[in-house]
Amino acid sequence: MLQVALIKENFEAYVTQLQKRNIDAKPLLEEVLSLDEKRRSTQATMDDKLAESNKLSKEIGMLFKSGEPQKANELKAQTGSLKEETKQLGDDLAAVQEALSQLLFTIPNVPHASVPAGNSDEDNEEIFAEGEVPKLHEGALPHWELAKKYDLIDFELGVKITGAGFPVYKGKGARLQRALINYFLDKNSEAGYQEVQVPHLVNADSATGTGQLPDKEGQMYHVTGDDLYLIPTGEIPVTNILRGELLQEQDLPVKYTGYTPCFRREAGSYGAHVRGLNRLHQFDKVEIVRVERPENSYEALDGMVDHVKDILRELKLPYRVLRLCGGDLGFTSVLTYDFELFSTAQDRWLEISSVSNFETFQANRLKLRYKDADGKNKLAHTLNGSSLALPRVLAGILENYQTADGIVIPEVLVPYCGFDKIS
Repeated sequence: MLQVALIKENFEAYVTQLQKRNIDAKPLLEEVLSLDEKRRSTQATMDDKLAESNKLSKEIGMLFKSGEPQKANELKAQTGSLKEETKQLGDDLAAVQEALSQLLFTIPNVPHASVPAGNSDEDNEEIFAEGEVPKLHEGALPHWELAKKYDLIDFELGVKITGAGFPVYKGKGARLQRALINYFLDKNSEAGYQEVQVPHLVNADSATGTGQLPDKEGQMYHVTGDDLYLIPTGEIPVTNILRGELLQEQDLPVKYTGYTPCFRREAGSYGAHVRGLNRLHQFDKVEIVRVERPENSYEALDGMVDHVKDILRELKLPYRVLRLCGGDLGFTSVLTYDFELFSTAQDRWLEISSVSNFETFQANRLKLRYKDADGKNKLAHTLNGSSLALPRVLAGILENYQTADGIVIPEVLVPYCGFDKIS
């Protein structure tokens, strides 16, 4: 959530930067400032009325003590009127504060200066690419055919148990999935991230804190009886560990990693681009989350990008890094880098990770602050990234590592899964 003080201070710059999201934000930001002025004015009037009421109460007490009850009762009538006015002002203040909060919830984060303008993923900027695309044997198969051939993943059984988008991993497919999870967690732990295990359902306050509510309510599975949400990403519970906390400067940075299943009610479409593991309603993901001092957050973002690069180098998968344009940027993000690996069998790029800096946008919602060296309370910067999302990584391994007589396991994963080939 944007800070009102910063909207006032950077009004024209915010309007310009939000145009990169194809939003005319000027009327919205003007309304924010108008509501804030009304809030301030109402608060000031209410404070004056309360001060006047307190002053009269003291005078009434003194008049009763001095034996002047008639004058005291006259003043009591005035305090009664003041109390009614104060109550009405309190109601007015609550209403304007609620209107201001609801309006702020609708305004996305302001893109970083480096974010390119654009309308869709076609306008994203490729900033880095690495790895050699393998040359596959004749008759190479996409991962959903490989999964069936080697009995690794049963998509039809998932449909029977739950529905489309809920696969069942079997045998070496399940072991390879578990190997990837453990490998990612170990890599993240070695890089200084503390591993945490978190709930897979969250309350509305948690989803609001990281920005999924009210923006993405329709994309989450809602357990209506308990008013809880199945998490679409581990970012939500992991970041909410620090909701409402006041940290000390020396506590920063905070670095967490965690594995969670993720659940998304994404609208289904048809075709090869969403077949198999390309788009699921339930999938596994290992997340990294950082909480940083503002002056360090972009160096931390670069470090997170380098960390994901290192994982993909070890897996020896061809990948590229994109800087997202304004039209493709997530609601809460200031700057996002997407990682995509190349699926040789599908002849297309598959998104496998997003690494983002939210600056103070989430922290303002979360009331996540730290006390600086001067003793002032400041909002921290939050960052997160997939390290990594498993379905498309697994798809990329199956497709890019296939041979005419089986699927070779990346060398770095062999100690985790206990076999070096699927045949």
